[in-house]
Amino acid sequence: MKIKCLIVDDEPPARDLLAAYIARLDDLEVCGQCGTATEAFSFLQKNEVDLLFLDIRMPRMSGIELIKSLLRRPQIVITTAYRDYAVEGFDLEVLDYLVKPVSFERFLKSIARYHHLLPGERPAEKPAADAFEQAYLFFKVDRNMVKVFLKDILYIESIRDYLKIVTAEKTHVTYLRLGYMEEKLPEGHFVRIHKSFIVPLAKIEVFRHDTVKIAGHQLPVGRVYKQGLTRAMERSGVRYEGAKT
Repeated sequence: MKIKCLIVDDEPPARDLLAAYIARLDDLEVCGQCGTATEAFSFLQKNEVDLLFLDIRMPRMSGIELIKSLLRRPQIVITTAYRDYAVEGFDLEVLDYLVKPVSFERFLKSIARYHHLLPGERPAEKPAADAFEQAYLFFKVDRNMVKVFLKDILYIESIRDYLKIVTAEKTHVTYLRLGYMEEKLPEGHFVRIHKSFIVPLAKIEVFRHDTVKIAGHQLPVGRVYKQGLTRAMERSGVRYEGAKT
């Protein structure tokens, strides 16, 4: 079976070079190419990837932020023109760190490292619950980038082209669409309950056919979202009685 590689870089020539290197090896294949980290996040939620070649400096979301946001990670090779991210990259247990321009010989060393990671030697995957406790996203609020841990979110509300990210401590308002946010959030932890609301499943205290209650907030359940909410709650192991009372 071939090793599935995802290339993430905002520079097309850099993506083309890595794709050409991958094409020279019979046991590798390019399963996707992304020009932004946010695009890569969505791709990784829907596709199996073995090896991720990841640039660091990209618009809106950096490669480091992408790594930290992933609950399940493939093996990662950082590719960047900047050496000053090496320490942070290895703190995140990346497989290798390539400085551009990347030669074919240096690329082969990364592939050799991947092959030498026998199943018993590969880093143990963190349990999903532990990974979620540490997962966060950055949101642009006014002129600042604000870190919000996903575990702290009570609900997300759409107000036209803006989102309210509500936590117990503070509410952040950022310029984003709810559909975009829905794609970024980890499946199994959050569910859309209304055209204007996304909520974390674990924080639902009371469920009715037309509302949910979270930390004292009564939020509406849209008719077209009821079935999805029910399925999501069942998959998470939540049992409820009298949902239509």
